[in-house]
Amino acid sequence: MSRGMQSTIYVEMSPEPEVTMDDLYRQLKVSYEFVKLLPAGVVPHTRYVRGSNYCLMNIFPGSHSRKSNHNICPHGVNSFKCVLCPMPIDNLVKGASGQALQNLNLMMGFPEITGLHYLPLFP
Repeated sequence: MSRGMQSTIYVEMSPEPEVTMDDLYRQLKVSYEFVKLLPAGVVPHTRYVRGSNYCLMNIFPGSHSRKSNHNICPHGVNSFKCVLCPMPIDNLVKGASGQALQNLNLMMGFPEITGLHYLPLFP
């Protein structure tokens, strides 16, 4: 990885009522210009957002069983189920400078994407 960063969010799920990953995926609505939900099962990588103002995301199941030593979800022995949400960005674009331009566009009444789709790329 030459540039970018990835956050992985862990969300602990309630054991009742039972919610499937398909239910979560159908209910997840992303309505922001630069945030994109990938198709089910596609893992977002920093190379997919290199040189862009986008944040890609998806959701994946994580689990922990009291009988197992394998714990994907970092919430300890009381955790029964969790959802993992990886979200990479190119922090040289989506970082402070890209966010400042995006905010300026909104404040001045310009389209949010003005100046952010065609960015120079180095390295």
